[in-house]
Amino acid sequence: MEFKKILEKQSEESWKTYIPTLSIDCVIFSFHETTLQVLTVKMKDQDLWGLPGGYVQKEENVDDAAIRILKDRTGTENIYLQQFYTFGNLNRSESAFEKYDDNLWYKQRFVSIGYYALAEHSKVNLIVDEYSSACEWKSIEDLPPFMMDHRTIFDKALLTLREQLNNHPIGYNLLPEKFTMPELQKLYEAILSKKLNRGNFYRKILRYDILTKLDESRKGGAHKAPDLYRFDLDKYDVALKEGLKGNW
Repeated sequence: MEFKKILEKQSEESWKTYIPTLSIDCVIFSFHETTLQVLTVKMKDQDLWGLPGGYVQKEENVDDAAIRILKDRTGTENIYLQQFYTFGNLNRSESAFEKYDDNLWYKQRFVSIGYYALAEHSKVNLIVDEYSSACEWKSIEDLPPFMMDHRTIFDKALLTLREQLNNHPIGYNLLPEKFTMPELQKLYEAILSKKLNRGNFYRKILRYDILTKLDESRKGGAHKAPDLYRFDLDKYDVALKEGLKGNW
């Protein structure tokens, strides 16, 4: 079935199933090979890329809808999720469906609730559905052109992530259970988009007393194998409630 027919058929079901004028857009971050990445999708009839999203069922909580949308794209619901902003400018989505009839569900005006999610890269299984031609991780340093207002949504999510670095469990949700201090520093640098002094970073992180040093090291490489750490979750939770003091 051609894509236009698929959308028109699904449009009829959407009017019955979902709350009109309300949508969800998800900015899913991951950390891989020293870069902060975001999950992007491309619809079959679009040249531009977009963020994963969907709609809220009439008998569904908004947060549950976001969890469902995440699971449909990543194969897992065990992902940290945070609502961060609402996007409701006029004509924010209609342009993507200019060639369709005005009564098409997707062409209506939608106010979108933005969520950012933090996913450990190795635990995500990307899913390409019948509406998409691609679903890929992209480095935040090399983003493709976005459809509609999705670049604005991404920019706001990244700004929120930076602002919440000191009081949300961002490191815990983006790193594997065991990690090295250089890997943790690379994560902070990727989020902040700036270099950090190694000595100052190590001293500040250790002063927070949120890490447990393990009797293991990262094997491989020509240099001395770096020590492995894990987060002490009890201390981490207490520290986040108080806020990790100081700017980066």
